[in-house]
Amino acid sequence: MTSSVQAVLAERRHQLILRALRSGGPASVTDLSEQLGVSPATIRRDLVKLEEDGLLTRVHGGAVLEEGDQPFAEVAEVRVAEKDAIAQRAAAMVRDGQSVLLDIGTTAYRLARQLHGRRLTVITSNLVVYEELADDEGIELVLLGGMVRREYRSLVGFLTEDNLRQLHADWLFLGTSGVRPGGQVMDTTVVEVPVKRAMIKAGEKVVLLADAAKFPGHGMAKVCGPEELDVVVTNEPVDTATRASLQEARVEVVVAGKVQA
Repeated sequence: MTSSVQAVLAERRHQLILRALRSGGPASVTDLSEQLGVSPATIRRDLVKLEEDGLLTRVHGGAVLEEGDQPFAEVAEVRVAEKDAIAQRAAAMVRDGQSVLLDIGTTAYRLARQLHGRRLTVITSNLVVYEELADDEGIELVLLGGMVRREYRSLVGFLTEDNLRQLHADWLFLGTSGVRPGGQVMDTTVVEVPVKRAMIKAGEKVVLLADAAKFPGHGMAKVCGPEELDVVVTNEPVDTATRASLQEARVEVVVAGKVQA
């Protein structure tokens, strides 16, 4: 087989691997090997190349996409049922008349969909949240200023941070790229981190929205430690190490309608 043909086949495998991760979330080497009909060794080489290109992150036994670098529209189609379960539980925490600060990301957007018909103030840098709630007359909607990141549907920069320093919200619902076993909240997109930190300072109660794929998830930039969280809402029981770290920091862990002791 010529090198040019091998290169074409490798490129095709890379496309299929990325498509599989986008549609199904994290995947193991074994699963990808079976789906593509090639050896695990070939998949491992492909994952090394894709990680070198910054398109995914290798984890033990498999890989995950760098979701923070994916366009919003692609991430919005992944794990929708899990995000909706989290959003429904998070929405039940909020009482009418309260103020809610919503982070960027697709889980915050799913939460916004649960807030229709409520009497609330919603503050956000998430353009999709703004579009979702713009016509709901019962909601006082505050859109933060800043520089637009078009593909990620968010506002960032010093204007966004300055706006947040002038505001206070009863609730912050925070998104993440991953949660380390020590309870550290991580993000893949460095430019979003200062905004998230400013949101934490502006929120009375800080609630992390994180589906099971975010444990451990990924991300190179630390947003905060567990001591800055009040609640974590997820859709499956948290792994033992992370749960112990959260408990030590007195963080309540809520799992899709039930509370872990």
